[in-house]
Amino acid sequence: MKKAIPLLLGATLCAGALQASAAELHVYNWADYMLPEVPKAFAEKSGIKLTWDTYESNEALEAKLLAGNSGYDLVVPTNTFLENQLKAGVYQKLDKSKLPNWQHLDANLLQLMSANDPGNEHAVPYMYGTVLIGYNPDKVKAALGDDAPVNSWDLVFKPENMEKLKSCGVAMLDSPAEILPIALDYLGLDPNSTNSADYDKATELLLKIRPYMAYFHSAKYMTDIANGDICVAVGYSGSFFQFANRAKEAGNGVVVQWKLPKEGAPLWYDSFAIPADAKNVDEAHAFLNNLLDPKVVAPISDFLGYPNPNKDGMALVSAAIRDDADLSPSAEAQKNLYVLKPLPQKIERVRTRAWSKIKTGT
Repeated sequence: MKKAIPLLLGATLCAGALQASAAELHVYNWADYMLPEVPKAFAEKSGIKLTWDTYESNEALEAKLLAGNSGYDLVVPTNTFLENQLKAGVYQKLDKSKLPNWQHLDANLLQLMSANDPGNEHAVPYMYGTVLIGYNPDKVKAALGDDAPVNSWDLVFKPENMEKLKSCGVAMLDSPAEILPIALDYLGLDPNSTNSADYDKATELLLKIRPYMAYFHSAKYMTDIANGDICVAVGYSGSFFQFANRAKEAGNGVVVQWKLPKEGAPLWYDSFAIPADAKNVDEAHAFLNNLLDPKVVAPISDFLGYPNPNKDGMALVSAAIRDDADLSPSAEAQKNLYVLKPLPQKIERVRTRAWSKIKTGT
């Protein structure tokens, strides 16, 4: 879900010439998940000595937070990890009196996101996206005709469609935490079900299409669909936007399109949060309030290819993202989105066993 940027890796950005004893701020973010000019401009304007370190996985962040004394003032967890970490008490509440730009956030999206952070008390949402269907329109039309249900999960969950698509290649994320909830929701069940019998039904659904699947992988599908090596993938919304542009740049004649299925989809989001042991809390709030400025966050979305939950910021984002209802769901479409939640360990084991069975096809 994260795009790589060549700057800010372990970098220290500061206005040392302005303030010899500048205040400090230590940020720990996903690798390549920020427009480089944003923290640089903040450091120069505020005089805050800004140290920016990066990580590659939620697990790496969680290990630091749970060990204590992480040394960071701001971190960027994904929503399900955020919820678990809140239960462990590793974050402090936001002081919204220091965040006047909070008013720019989309109330509907905040309501969805409160499923992981009740009352939106601990985290400032940053970027978000969905899991949806990316496809090569020419190849899908050749396989299924003009009426191919590209706006429905029927495209990949109905065996009669998958049998015809097999020749051009279909891939899915290697992610039981996302694919199984989609299958559950498609069956009319709770995507966050804690009923083991529901996972049997989802497994049965996926086993019926397993013979027609090319592979499960959470990265390979991006280059493969841009190169024309597969014709359909279930993946992250921003990845299709990015790799459609890659295909255009390559001039290989491949067209990549994407659709948010009408039945609904999971919404994921990443947020900035302040660890409980942060030492530079005022500076953290100053950075967050700057990030909530519509003029600051809009270019970040343009750079990363993801929408942000800042309603006034989205008005400034390029039309290619802002006006694409499949990338930036309307208020009506948001009603069919759902936020994934951590599962009890017992059900997590059920889900893991189900995924192993699905992947092997047995």
